[in-house]
Amino acid sequence: MKFVDEARIQVKAGDGGNGCVSFRREKYIEYGGPDGGDGGDGGCVYLEASKDLNTLADFRHARHFEAERGKNGFGRNMTGHRGEDKVIQVPIGTAVYDDETDELIGDITADKERLLVAQGGYHGLGNLRYKSSVNRAPRQSKPGTPGELRQLRLEMRVLADVGLLGLPNAGKSTLITSMSSARPKIADYPFTTLYPNLGVVKVQDYKSFVIADIPGLIEGAAEGAGLGVQFLKHLSRTSLLLHLVDVAPIDESDPVESVRIIENELQKYSDELGTRERWLVLNKIDLIAEEEQDARCQQIIDGLNWKGPVFRVSAATNFGTKDLGYKIMQYMDEQSMQAEPSSHS
Repeated sequence: MKFVDEARIQVKAGDGGNGCVSFRREKYIEYGGPDGGDGGDGGCVYLEASKDLNTLADFRHARHFEAERGKNGFGRNMTGHRGEDKVIQVPIGTAVYDDETDELIGDITADKERLLVAQGGYHGLGNLRYKSSVNRAPRQSKPGTPGELRQLRLEMRVLADVGLLGLPNAGKSTLITSMSSARPKIADYPFTTLYPNLGVVKVQDYKSFVIADIPGLIEGAAEGAGLGVQFLKHLSRTSLLLHLVDVAPIDESDPVESVRIIENELQKYSDELGTRERWLVLNKIDLIAEEEQDARCQQIIDGLNWKGPVFRVSAATNFGTKDLGYKIMQYMDEQSMQAEPSSHS
């Protein structure tokens, strides 16, 4: 199934039930007095994360969702039933925006987590509520208030630990195939990957991380060029970025310039993404003669003034990919250990 990463839906919470105007009518009780009950509250609309869903494809057809209206009040001081809530299942990793104001309502990141997106209407009041010493037979009641109506935009972001960056044809799909059991489409032309691919890299028993092959970025991506900004947001949850660069491009383009283009797009998209932990992965090392590899790699590192970790790999021949996997797992473990104390404070 294609990766559907955005959907627009309309949600309507239930209206509150109206209050009732009623008077007791019993034999031998001449002046029964008011006994109109309140209405019931309207049902609310919730989004609930489900680990069984991995795209927003279902919302291509079902776009309108409504919670139940509260029932009206009854005589004998009987309150109307509350309207039933509407719970809509969405994938884990769904960000929810008000489509009219662009306000972020919430982010659903754990299985069974619920987010209230439309508040049900408040119940109306029956005439019993209006009885007083000066008004013993009130004929007034209050209607329920309307439930919220909202236009929502749902955005699914890939829940991956590691994001693969690089220009089209840098070898990202080949690398994710080499490191995991994912089988993305691979070819020697740009934009092979039109949807993010996820791969689980198993380093050893009970040790694994999720890697996302993000479609190739090009210059101007932050302004919507090429496959555009829609894929930059998929990187926002990854804790580590692997910047893949082809050290022996067929078109003889400059690998240093290739890295700079992507860096520029990241910075333009968000300062936070521009400063994310990033490792340089020099790919297609097998295409360079062994005696020239050191000099070629050093030339790229010096040209970038790169201070972070650097790895040499050949995704096509699996050279260096196992070591890269171990280093990533080690990094993920260290990050988890650092996060643990703060979660208990």
